[in-house]
Amino acid sequence: MHPQALFEIFGRPVYAYGICMGVGIICCFIFLMVAFDKRNFNDEASAKILLIGGGATAFGIFMAMVFQSFYNYLDDLEKYGSAVFSLDTSMTFYGGLIGGVASFLIVWNLYVFVIAPRTKVRLLQNNMNASLSDALPIIPIGITIAHAFGRLGCFFGGCCYGAETDAWYGIACQAIGLVNTGVKVIPTQLFECIFLFVLSAVMAVLYFKFRFNCNFGLYAVTYGIWRFLIEYARDDYRGSFIPGLTPSQLWAIVMVVLGIGYFFAYKYFFKRFMKHPELQPPVNAKHDEADAAGAAEQ
Repeated sequence: MHPQALFEIFGRPVYAYGICMGVGIICCFIFLMVAFDKRNFNDEASAKILLIGGGATAFGIFMAMVFQSFYNYLDDLEKYGSAVFSLDTSMTFYGGLIGGVASFLIVWNLYVFVIAPRTKVRLLQNNMNASLSDALPIIPIGITIAHAFGRLGCFFGGCCYGAETDAWYGIACQAIGLVNTGVKVIPTQLFECIFLFVLSAVMAVLYFKFRFNCNFGLYAVTYGIWRFLIEYARDDYRGSFIPGLTPSQLWAIVMVVLGIGYFFAYKYFFKRFMKHPELQPPVNAKHDEADAAGAAEQ
């Protein structure tokens, strides 16, 4: 684990955590671009989903800091009887996920159902050959890839560590929160990193090979169960909402319930809104035909 800054740029420290997080976000968007192209999303559909997704990612990062700050507030309140809320630069995944998903859905629905049907501006009109329902099986794969790199960053940063252990898999931790810096702990960050990469691979195979369209539900249920269980091995206390449950375990339960609900929502609702761009004429072929027609006229 390496919580110290690796180097500086213009006097600003650069940490391994930040690099891993940046690499994860870049890999996520590259994967989405390739996947959308492979599934025949037209340029407008890909661009607008990625544009709104980029804004949602930025807001999600902000909410990740807000959630962590709230956890710190709860911890101080429990320890000292009083606390002052202040925005911390450290982050928690659930805050980022909730903030990112919520903001994406708000902006997307505002655009599709309010702005696009009423505007005369060509750029804002909706000529996408794919709906959000078509993208939902793909987006969780990208999120999981980014999350996996984020957990690798947690390992380097020395946060989200596990309980002390003498087992062979224990790794010395330099986290500031530990009383004995350098003590061996369960590398829960690495375990989760491996789990997330495996989960992303499984979802990719299910979608691209077997046309499984419920990856969002699978992701929510699978990660929720994993996170609930791995919390028992973690030792970075962050307060509690309900006695006996960590904040992350409470959100994990919510995530599992929503994931199960998604399977029913897909069957009776989202499935009807799919445009199935993969079954439409290839987008590139349309472009080639248009170019050929233009050349013939000349």
